[in-house]
Amino acid sequence: MARETSVMTPEKYASGFTYQEYLAQIKVNKNWFEQLYDTFQLQPEDAEFFRKASQSPNGPTKMMIIGEDWCPDVYRGMPMMARIAEAADMEVRVFPRDSHMDIMNEFLKEGKWASIPTVVFYTGDHQYICHWIERPELAEREMAEIGAQVKSELPNDANEQQLRAAARPRTQERFPAWQQESVREIREMLAERLGL
Repeated sequence: MARETSVMTPEKYASGFTYQEYLAQIKVNKNWFEQLYDTFQLQPEDAEFFRKASQSPNGPTKMMIIGEDWCPDVYRGMPMMARIAEAADMEVRVFPRDSHMDIMNEFLKEGKWASIPTVVFYTGDHQYICHWIERPELAEREMAEIGAQVKSELPNDANEQQLRAAARPRTQERFPAWQQESVREIREMLAERLGL
């Protein structure tokens, strides 16, 4: 949970990358970021919700994202977050996790995991609203199911690398559904927090 006194001051927020600046400096998976941005579209009712939320009193007008380009959850999730920000006309700042652990430490999953992506919403005057971490519950369940299925199909002596390689195409097929489910969870979280 965000601390009472955050290291994410308005000045620090302003020092982050815009989404386009972040893309320009990443080292790996740029093709995934671009492809998943190009293929993802918000449903009209979702776009309308985020527009209304950002225009409501104390609604989110700033989005802060923590991520790393090597992480599949990030290159799946961050393009979807960029689409939400565009629909709602939210300002976005991106911070690479590994060089900003001071920020990450405020938003640890279950208080202990530096999970990414983490998206944090703020009001125009930089008041914390809420945050969402990593992946939707649907993805957690389906990744476990895919992992178990792959393990049952491969020889008993298959190593972790072989298991991941076999699971990768199956998880990638689920990316569009997981993006939509992420939107649903983020929308639900904001609706509850803002009373919409």
